[in-house]
Amino acid sequence: MNQWTSGQPARLELPLARASVDRAGDIRLQPEELNRLWDSGKILHHASGKFLVTDLAQIKFLSAADIDGLKLSGSFESGEKIFLGIEKGIGYFAWCSDALNLLAHEEDQSYQSLRAIGDGLSDLEMGLAVHAQALANWHHAHQFCARCGARTTAGNGGTLRKCDQDASEHYPRTDPAIIVLIKDKDDRVLLGRQKVWPEHRFSCFAGFVEPGESFEHCVAREVGEEAGVDVADVYYLGSQPWPFPASIMIAFEARTNNPQAARPDGQEIEQIRWFSREEMKQAVLDKSLLLPPVMSVARKMIEAWYGNGANVDLVSGQSWRPE
Repeated sequence: MNQWTSGQPARLELPLARASVDRAGDIRLQPEELNRLWDSGKILHHASGKFLVTDLAQIKFLSAADIDGLKLSGSFESGEKIFLGIEKGIGYFAWCSDALNLLAHEEDQSYQSLRAIGDGLSDLEMGLAVHAQALANWHHAHQFCARCGARTTAGNGGTLRKCDQDASEHYPRTDPAIIVLIKDKDDRVLLGRQKVWPEHRFSCFAGFVEPGESFEHCVAREVGEEAGVDVADVYYLGSQPWPFPASIMIAFEARTNNPQAARPDGQEIEQIRWFSREEMKQAVLDKSLLLPPVMSVARKMIEAWYGNGANVDLVSGQSWRPE
């Protein structure tokens, strides 16, 4: 029987969980107030999966007049206005569109992905960016009604889509996924490597929560399927959105009593390795281990386990999986 435990270890400070904006849900139902805030607000531009940024790779905020200029330029198709919230009386929005010539923006680097700029964003920018990215992804993929197939139109400040034919309302969904750091009695950690990852990339074990399944049962099932070990003493560490395209990562730490049974499933996971702190430090140094990206949940879990010196001993290049 797997044991669910609350308490230690301490909760993680996760990069994408940072936010400082009041989402002000009541304003979404006030079209006139939304228009007023739009006209005086700050707007980020999300185009074809990337954000308009400054020369310092920070979010570049535009005015309503700037957005009108982008429309007139002919570079972008019509976009969706998304209300993101209020901070110190300022309304924040996203204008989400598709670039007609994305290659031009890739060449001048004026548009960057959240993965590229995330490590340097403030709490305000991060909260706005993850909110905008998640909703932009959803709007892009839900142009038609799931009931009758007719066109849908955005409403309530971009927080829903309504069918033009049968008037049914459709709301964004977030896919919960667990991620777990497995430890043994000697405080080693077990990491796995997926076939689709860059060479030498290892990370924690993760998977989507299935219908009718609790987080705790998902932890036990995913670890059993991917790594072949049993888990006990499951601790909740924290959560953060992961809008690539629509997940929230729920982080756990767990202990296994049968580390000798560890083996890759051979399908998704092709290799597994146990690491002590000294072994991990050496593997990073000799480049036989590439850790997950800095703003990922997995990286923060590993750094918290490693403790003092992680920011020096575990420095390695970014290792995003291919798009």
